[in-house]
Amino acid sequence: MLLLPPQQPLSVRSPTTIQFNSPITRHHVIFLQPPLFATNSTTATALTTATNSGESSVSFTSKPDDEEGEENDDVLATERLSRYDFTPLLEFLSKRTGFESDSDSASSSPDSLDPTEFQIAESYRAVPAPVWHSVLKNLCSSSTSIELAYAVVSWLQRHNLCYSYELLYSILIHALGRSEKLYEAFLLSQRQTLTPMTYNALINACARNDDLEKALNLMSRMRRDGYQCDFINYSLVIQSLTRANKIDSSLLQKLCREMECDQIELDAQLYNDVIVGFAKAGDPTRALEYLAAAQGIGLSAKSATLVAIITALGNSGRTAEAEAVFEEMKENGLKPRTKAYNALLKGYVKRGFLREAEFVMSEMEKSGVSPDEHSYSLLIDAYANAGRWESARIVLKEMEASGVQPNAFVYSRILAGYRDRGEWQRTFQVLREMKSNGVQPDRHFYNVMIDTFGKYNCLDHAMTTFDRMLSEGIQPDTVTWNTLIDCHFKCGRYDRAEELFEEMQERKFAPCATTYNIMINLLGEQERWDDVKGLLGKMQGQGLLANIITYTTLVDIYGQSGRFDDAIECLEVMKSAGLKPSATMYNALINAYAQRGLSDQAINAFRVMRTDGLKPSLLALNSLINAFGEDQRDNEAFAVLHYMKENDVKPDVVTYTTLMKALIRVDKFHKVPDVYEEMILSGCTPDRKARAMLRSALRYMKQTLNS
Repeated sequence: MLLLPPQQPLSVRSPTTIQFNSPITRHHVIFLQPPLFATNSTTATALTTATNSGESSVSFTSKPDDEEGEENDDVLATERLSRYDFTPLLEFLSKRTGFESDSDSASSSPDSLDPTEFQIAESYRAVPAPVWHSVLKNLCSSSTSIELAYAVVSWLQRHNLCYSYELLYSILIHALGRSEKLYEAFLLSQRQTLTPMTYNALINACARNDDLEKALNLMSRMRRDGYQCDFINYSLVIQSLTRANKIDSSLLQKLCREMECDQIELDAQLYNDVIVGFAKAGDPTRALEYLAAAQGIGLSAKSATLVAIITALGNSGRTAEAEAVFEEMKENGLKPRTKAYNALLKGYVKRGFLREAEFVMSEMEKSGVSPDEHSYSLLIDAYANAGRWESARIVLKEMEASGVQPNAFVYSRILAGYRDRGEWQRTFQVLREMKSNGVQPDRHFYNVMIDTFGKYNCLDHAMTTFDRMLSEGIQPDTVTWNTLIDCHFKCGRYDRAEELFEEMQERKFAPCATTYNIMINLLGEQERWDDVKGLLGKMQGQGLLANIITYTTLVDIYGQSGRFDDAIECLEVMKSAGLKPSATMYNALINAYAQRGLSDQAINAFRVMRTDGLKPSLLALNSLINAFGEDQRDNEAFAVLHYMKENDVKPDVVTYTTLMKALIRVDKFHKVPDVYEEMILSGCTPDRKARAMLRSALRYMKQTLNS
């Protein structure tokens, strides 16, 4: 069994009341004596309203997934806030000048006070700390009153009216972070020596604003200053990584190692965050390991955590394990909702398991769980991939009967299915049916339409679709422009592709790395090397870095043109930039050598590929056979076949056809039928080219016998 019986829910994180990360200051929230006076004014009303509409800053290190403590503090602070009129204090501080520059003196206890200031200070001496917290939060909600909030903190410190001033500064930083004022938060932090509490507030602010680089740097600086990071820091950072889709398994493993070094004992919430992080990073194996560890100490996962694991397993093709997690989810008393069923359904659809996908939909209905648009679109995908168009249309009718209106995305999936099966003519039928059901095409649908027409050389239809899109007020995106440019390029309309590239920029659409990769390929095919270099410079000037696809494209176009020195230079530049060459790149280089019969260079590129830790693909090995064949080295070509068999690489029809061609080149016609027979015995179905090779060899052998 993958899961152990649940004991303590993994979603519980204790305590949920006011918490601070430093063990010294964790309980430093002091409630002062009852108020000496209570007034009700416009300022108090405004502060109360702000507190009701926002989140209290009392629990600035409270967990992002459990806000119950904050809500309770909000209610308490609101009740107390309504008793006070802060107008005299705010007006007094607003009239003062230079409170920012003389903050040191403002924060120190005064030797003497003028009567007005003394009277104001005394009138607020009984205000409880939570009320000051709410005042600060309200002031921080407006960029125009941030300095005033800082003046309030300085004034409180000057008159010893509130306990723990590092807490007050941390509240300010936390509120600024929640208001997406990260720059102001860092400016404020520079006015005080950073303590564990203010460090935590800054890390919190960075994580909430998805500035992970600053958050991780602060955690490193915190360690250097001799302070220990706590589980809340790690929770916030991992949640931010997951939320921003920047999660990476290697980065998460590094964070887990740091938690071990910091001797962090994972609590329920942190376990959930780590499990979801690994699942979203596409590493379900480690997600399951941490799930087992959590269950080993009596914790169970949230439903959302298990759904993330099911999704990751399904995306990895591990549908049997995904189903096991799903079933044990039910056994442990968690009722799967639509998202859980969709996660399992998506895994089956991805593997092409149509029967299982249908079973999931049936189980949803039996369990009283209503399928949503995503559920139906996944089933439509499954039917489209299997070529069962009528079944897909029936699903559309079922959607309407269930009160779920098909959207443009569902129709785009049907259209993509027709496109992938070569039935582009059905595009107009899908469009008509879509509009008859009252669904208007969106940008994604039009992008699929343009791509469909482009793939089948229907460029006029593609441009007509583009014009229709504009006439309906739908603005194209980068995908639209890239699709148009690419389809014209692949159809040999180089001039028109370049015109579209220029038009894209004239319409204020910035080309992305994909756009430049298409144009580099286009210019390379025309061997316009100066223009290629100019385009690379322009790309760099716009702050776009060459990616793996860029370098692969360069290696391919240089190799196809015989500019092997340039191709090798691209590989070296790429490695020096810290990028790892892909198998596709080496395939392109080996194939380029092969087409010119440069077998020695091809085998050298193959060896470098192995040195870089890349497993040779079938494509690379077939290219290597072709290189030896072109160089009339049939023995080495068959040695590659032997290598394939030893390393569990299954030869395909291209492998055997290329070997037959190699034999014909060296006049060993009598061996061709043996290769053809081996191809059939291995389970490969001969194609037209393979049969032509066999006929050619048999014809030559017959002529030789007759002569």
